[in-house]
Amino acid sequence: MREKLPQMIITRCYLCATLLPNKLTWCKLLTQTKDPVICEKCFQKFEPVTCEQQKYKDVTALYHYNESMKDFLHQYKFMRDVVLSEVFREQISQHLKDEKATIVPIPMHPEKLKERTFAHIDELLNAANIPFMHLLEKKLPTTQSSKSKKEREQSDQLFRLKQHVTIEKIHYVLVDDIITTGTTIRHAKSLLLEAGAEKVTAFTLIQG
Repeated sequence: MREKLPQMIITRCYLCATLLPNKLTWCKLLTQTKDPVICEKCFQKFEPVTCEQQKYKDVTALYHYNESMKDFLHQYKFMRDVVLSEVFREQISQHLKDEKATIVPIPMHPEKLKERTFAHIDELLNAANIPFMHLLEKKLPTTQSSKSKKEREQSDQLFRLKQHVTIEKIHYVLVDDIITTGTTIRHAKSLLLEAGAEKVTAFTLIQG
């Protein structure tokens, strides 16, 4: 006898705990389609960045840094709520899944990784099912957010290549959670280009 598929799975919005009654279908099971993990009301609070609003050349950002995004980042990164990596998985996947390039996350310094307990960029990419390679290392544990705009712009190279890494003459896409002054992306991009990359672009979840 054929078993009936359950009609409904009850979950709650990761941000406000509102009930999210998601229907379970054979199509979802067979295609591995994932339901949203936040409610529509919460999702509407995030403000998309239009093509005209992109601030930096060769950098694609998805959302503006508004109050809702500020709260999301605080909960995800500093309160260590790693499950929130799933909130934007569909949006990240849509923008990166067809990229004919090697995806390179902006790395955390080992001390910061130990403190936070997880690599937040890696988890965003894992949730979106995007393969990536770590090619860079952060030189110092200091963060850009702790510096003034002038200090960021005048800072020495933030990264170095990982040991035994060879940069090929191909396209690389750097991935970070937020871009504000563009210093982090600029340093990583220049290092890859100097090492032999043919092209380096970037993708960020947020534009500050």
